[in-house]
Amino acid sequence: MEVTETLNEGLKREFKITVPAADIDEKLTTRLTEIAQTARMPGFRPGKVPVNLLRKTHGKALIGEVLETVVSDSSQATMTERGLRPVMQPNVEITDFEEGSDLHYTMAVELFPEIELIDFAELKLERLEVASDEKRIAESLEQIAKSQSETQPVEEKRKCQDGDVAVIDFVGTVDGEEFPGGKADGYGLELGSGTFVPGFEEQIVGAEPGDHLDVTVTFPDGYSEQLAGKEGVFAVDIKEIREKIAVPIDDELAKKMGTENLDDLKGKIAEEHKRETSEVARMRLKRDLLDMLEKSHEFDLPAGMVEQEFQAIWQRFDQERTNNPDNIDADDKEKSDEELQDEYGVIAKRRVRLGLLLAEIGRLNEVEITPEELNQAVMSEARRYSGREQETLEYYRNNPEAMQSLQGPLLEDKVIDF
Repeated sequence: MEVTETLNEGLKREFKITVPAADIDEKLTTRLTEIAQTARMPGFRPGKVPVNLLRKTHGKALIGEVLETVVSDSSQATMTERGLRPVMQPNVEITDFEEGSDLHYTMAVELFPEIELIDFAELKLERLEVASDEKRIAESLEQIAKSQSETQPVEEKRKCQDGDVAVIDFVGTVDGEEFPGGKADGYGLELGSGTFVPGFEEQIVGAEPGDHLDVTVTFPDGYSEQLAGKEGVFAVDIKEIREKIAVPIDDELAKKMGTENLDDLKGKIAEEHKRETSEVARMRLKRDLLDMLEKSHEFDLPAGMVEQEFQAIWQRFDQERTNNPDNIDADDKEKSDEELQDEYGVIAKRRVRLGLLLAEIGRLNEVEITPEELNQAVMSEARRYSGREQETLEYYRNNPEAMQSLQGPLLEDKVIDF
């Protein structure tokens, strides 16, 4: 094999590689010999077909497979001999080949940059901890009690007020036509809950059982494509007023929630609060650490990797503003594509820099994902698709890219923990 370096510029390398015809023929012969062990052909016993005969009948069909193997092996050997660490899959282009002749191809590759890691002992981080908050526990208990509350009919004759549950029949129309989902009978609406279209509940307040109302509202943007921005009229009949019965915050409530007593329930709530705040604290700690790592490491970035990351970011943004324009920040709507692309270019560089940095930290300190950890991640993902667990498991096991999408975040978290 003959290798000539044609470009050595920053992290970019390009080579012209020539593989002798004899090496290709040797690979082809090896492959034909493997096939001959099980080949069937009229006039020959299974596994006894001569290799020379198979060459005539199967040689042309196998040459593409052989070339792929030859290119893979020779390109890998080129990088190994020179101690090169490619950061992405090399770009290979066959420039000249005819059967029986030498193979000529070019290979362009970008390398993993040289990264000089700082002394991590010099980093100082603040880990936030939140003490148990009695006020927050009390608020959670009130929410639990409210969720367990029942209602009873209001005996005295009076008008609806906030906090009541108004039992209503209603029919909604737009331009005189009923619309799907705009009709119900005996619906219990908690006034002041904000569960209906803005302006609806306020017009029920002050009504009495037996009243008929025409409630006029304007459907907000984003409500639905058919109704957003339009005026709707609901014909409403007030059937009954019900009021909530307060549930005592005591041991009985605690037992309903599956705990031994009120103190046990408070303890469970405190533990849940601690888990929630711990997750938020870790996210902040991780963000601060990544900021420090980025600021304290300067190295060349592979242009192809940055471009690939930028294109992925831009494609997601472009799809979002096309399909869900309401989700785009108001500031971004005022910017030109050029301004947005500059901003996303900075984000792409940050992601690539941190990705390479964390990968290098993991490599040098032998931080790895164990098969057990990866399997747990796959099982966790499968549990998200109830009834399709086996199908999901097979998808990940047969799809290396999907498996890598799980492995990447796991490795990142392990490096952060390190």
